[in-house]
Amino acid sequence: MTTNDSEGPNSGQIAYWNAAAGETWATLQERLDRQIEPLGAEAMRALAPRAGEAIVDIGCGCGQTTLALAAAVGARGRVTGVDISRPMLDVARARIAATGGETARVLEADAQVHAFEAGALDAAFSRFGVMFFNDPPAAFANIRRGLRVGGRLAFVCWRPLSDNPWMAAPMLAALPILGPLPAPDPVAPGPFAFADSARLRTILSSAGFADIDIAPFDAPVSGGDLEQTIATSLRIGPLGALLREQPDKAPAVMDALRAALSKFDTPQGVVMASGTWIVQARAP
Repeated sequence: MTTNDSEGPNSGQIAYWNAAAGETWATLQERLDRQIEPLGAEAMRALAPRAGEAIVDIGCGCGQTTLALAAAVGARGRVTGVDISRPMLDVARARIAATGGETARVLEADAQVHAFEAGALDAAFSRFGVMFFNDPPAAFANIRRGLRVGGRLAFVCWRPLSDNPWMAAPMLAALPILGPLPAPDPVAPGPFAFADSARLRTILSSAGFADIDIAPFDAPVSGGDLEQTIATSLRIGPLGALLREQPDKAPAVMDALRAALSKFDTPQGVVMASGTWIVQARAP
């Protein structure tokens, strides 16, 4: 088992996802899984996992996609979830243990540097777990080395914030209270690191992948009812990070979010638009 290197190339992300961010995602696992499950399902449909295959789940988090892949490959297959967040992996291990199966396992490891067995994998998958590498070309080249010739890569990642009202609307509502944000680095590790499809294509090509396909996918997502959506928005993503630095402003932000999000409230809960890329490639 390869463990995280606190002094490695992704040490900042390792620290981040093993502190409040990872603990928050572990606590809100059920709600967040429900919210993004349709987006991951579209990427899994593109991957088309087959019985008996060996698959790695990059950034497996709390294990929902690892278990779904394990169900697809069956008893003759194997699925290894890889993540840097110990709090989330603790949840994943408990969920895997509860299934009683042996097809799935998880590792605490950094996929950018983990020593994957060369050519041992039929496919690599990720649901929002590949946008946090310090050196994306090196990370994807390392993942490609683990794939057999003809091995498949499929993942889902976010398009720009402007294409994702479910994240943009809470942030816009909170900004008058929290103050202006510094201009973000569009290529820094983070949720929107692959928003530019041309950059993403260049990264995958330089990592040695072929037959690259990057397709937009739009789907509504729901974070639960109005109060659940407000509570989740206050704790995750860029807004959650800002509020951890300014906790005294949380009550005012909560009121602003209630006013902004109530217009999206439906009998099915708060439903808002999301915009992602469904990415596919092949190891030549």
